Amino acid sequence: MSSSPVELATPVIGKLNPPRRLLFGPGPSMVAPRVYAAMGQPIVGHLDPFFFQVNEDIRAGLQVAFGTSNSFTMAISGTGSAGMEAAVSNFVEPGSKFVVFAGGFFADRISEMGRRQDATVLRFEAPWGEGFDDDAAAAFIHQHKPNAVAFVHGETSTGVLTNGRAICKAAHAVGAVTIADCVTSLGTMPIDIDETGIDVAFSCTQKGMSCPPGLAPITCSPSALERLRARPTTNHSWYFDLKLLADYYEGARRYHHTAPITSFYALREGLAMLLEEGIGARYERHRLNAIRLTKGLESIGLELTVKPEHRMWALHTPRVPQGVIDLDVRKKLLDRHGIEIQGGFGQLAGKVFRIGMMGECSTADNVDLLVGALKEALA
Repeated sequence: MSSSPVELATPVIGKLNPPRRLLFGPGPSMVAPRVYAAMGQPIVGHLDPFFFQVNEDIRAGLQVAFGTSNSFTMAISGTGSAGMEAAVSNFVEPGSKFVVFAGGFFADRISEMGRRQDATVLRFEAPWGEGFDDDAAAAFIHQHKPNAVAFVHGETSTGVLTNGRAICKAAHAVGAVTIADCVTSLGTMPIDIDETGIDVAFSCTQKGMSCPPGLAPITCSPSALERLRARPTTNHSWYFDLKLLADYYEGARRYHHTAPITSFYALREGLAMLLEEGIGARYERHRLNAIRLTKGLESIGLELTVKPEHRMWALHTPRVPQGVIDLDVRKKLLDRHGIEIQGGFGQLAGKVFRIGMMGECSTADNVDLLVGALKEALA
């Protein structure tokens, strides 16, 4: 018995017309026009000499942004979470002790990645929105003598900054490697990798770099690389094995994967803009606009969750006033002004707004625009 072929209707995909948004949330941030233009340039192959020159330019720019002289500084194909997984999977071995300083959602994610590497995860907890006491943090490390220690330099879920100096000093005293999540701080405030003593740090492109998401900058110290080369076990992850990636980007340039060429163009342009502005001027711009924003939020009756000494410059978490539903306020901002901010999640769900002023977005005019719109939406 024969049957006639079924004719399927041809779908119609209309013209792409995304809405215009002002992205004042925790990320992604606004993409710089120059970055969009760079992404429109002709692509080359992922083994082309020009592509590797683009990588060298990215390395030089990231060294400035991270505050490091590490030669092993590159961008991994993948979002910020790919950088996190690369850091954890390469430097947290099965059966090892892994201390995580946990005070937010992304520290929880690091902890989960450590568990999936079959490490013993030991958490030093702080309430969400609060910082860590340096002496207590150091004592915890000396008590447990871990193999690796991780902390979030700028916690995106809370707006808390952890400078990490005391953590890194104690970790090195017991022979541990240090890992820092710099996803929201890269390009918005000093990280000072070398001065702080951070061995491995990772970030993303869609926040302080004013680029689209898709790459994860990462840097490793010489001592971390020695530890990696001496590792007796094989990384469970093939894609994020830094030994293999080093062969692709830095060594024999053996094929590893097809890199997203236009994303590398974007990051190169974002870093070029950072270097032209000057890293000191970039930080000062974010610092001053952070002060302007906090004063503006307080002027309309909002209370900041994080104490001044632990606040980031790029991300702020004002508390949702009593009797106000955060989703209603955010919907008004989006419908009336095209402004996106985000609410809290995890332990801060419904309790805070998360407001980002980072990279291209961080201007005095944008601060005033947001505060005015937020005042109207709250009213």
